[in-house]
Amino acid sequence: MRPLPPHALADSVYEAVKARIMDHEIAPGARVGIEALARDLAVSPTPVREALARLEADGLVVKRPQAGYRATALLGPDGLRELFEMRDLLECRAAALAARHADAHERTLLAGLAARMAERPESGDRYAEYREFAALDQRFHDTLASASRRPLLAEAVARLHTHLHIFRLSGIPGARRPTLAEHDRLVRAILRRDPDGAAEAMSAHLARSLERQLSRRDPAD
Repeated sequence: MRPLPPHALADSVYEAVKARIMDHEIAPGARVGIEALARDLAVSPTPVREALARLEADGLVVKRPQAGYRATALLGPDGLRELFEMRDLLECRAAALAARHADAHERTLLAGLAARMAERPESGDRYAEYREFAALDQRFHDTLASASRRPLLAEAVARLHTHLHIFRLSGIPGARRPTLAEHDRLVRAILRRDPDGAAEAMSAHLARSLERQLSRRDPAD
C-alpha cells in the first residue's frame, strides 16, 4: 500500500482527532496527548501537531504554555446564549446584505445546499453519522455571509465555528424538520431579493435554534 501524500495524511489525521473530540472520546477539558495520539493513529507526531494547530483555530482545543493541548469545554446555557447573541448581530445583517448582493451562482448554491441537507441525517450517536449534515449547515451559513459582500463580516461569522460547538452537544429529537423549513424560508427571501424578509427569517431561525438548544435539561451534560 502506498503511503498517503502529506496533504492527505494531514487531512486524515485532522479528521480522526476531530472525530474523537466531537464524540467525546477525548473528553471536554481533557489533556490531548500528542505522542499517545500518534501511536494510536500509527503516524509520526508531526501530522498530529498540525492537526491540533488546525483544531485550535477551530476552537476545539486550546494550547496552554508548558501544559500542551486540552479539549475545550462544552458550552453551557450562558455560553449558548452569548453565541447566539453574536450570531444574531452578525448573521441577520449578513442575510439582508446577501438578499441585495448575492449573484445567480450564490443563490443557486444556497438553494442546493439546503436541498442537500434534507438528504442527510442531522443527528446520530457518532460524528461520522452527522458529519455531512453539519458540514453542509456550516457551508450554508458561510456562503450566505460571503454573499453579503462584506469580507470582514463573513470572516467574523466563520470564526464563530458555531456548528462545531453546537454539534458537540447531544442531538435534539425532532430538530431536523423545523431547521430545514427555516432554511427554506431564508432561501426564498434571498431569491426574492427581500433584505427585510431575509433578516427576519434569519432572526427567527436563530431564535428557534437557541430555544431548541436550551430545551436540553443541561447542555453541558
